[in-house]
Amino acid sequence: MATYDPLRDLERFASTILESGRRGPRQMPMDLYRKGDHYILSADLPGIDPGSVDVDIDGQLLTIRAERTLTTDEDAQWITRERTSGSFLRQLSLGQGLDTEKISATYNNGVLSVMIPISEKAKPRKIEISTENTPQQIESTTT
Repeated sequence: MATYDPLRDLERFASTILESGRRGPRQMPMDLYRKGDHYILSADLPGIDPGSVDVDIDGQLLTIRAERTLTTDEDAQWITRERTSGSFLRQLSLGQGLDTEKISATYNNGVLSVMIPISEKAKPRKIEISTENTPQQIESTTT
């Protein structure tokens, strides 16, 4: 038996109205995690042509842009149309300690993966400790 949920219908109606009038770029869902000495960003871009995906770095600002165009069949009688076309945009301010020169990206099965390596300077390292009890040799020159 189907149950009627007025809030779900109201939410669907509101999102349809708000999305149809939206002019700016849409956001893309993403995950960000650290694995070893890299951060990995995974962004969902289903149905996006890989040629329209653009990843830029400007200083410490990482920008991901993508464009989805939907084909329209003039003879079609749409029952529902929930997939949106338009621009998608995500910007991230990267912190210090990342090697922005070695950022790489791949696009596979509708998921954009951006690998952001940690710079050598920011990696943990062992500091050698010297003690004062070590005898020091002093060289002298006779003139």
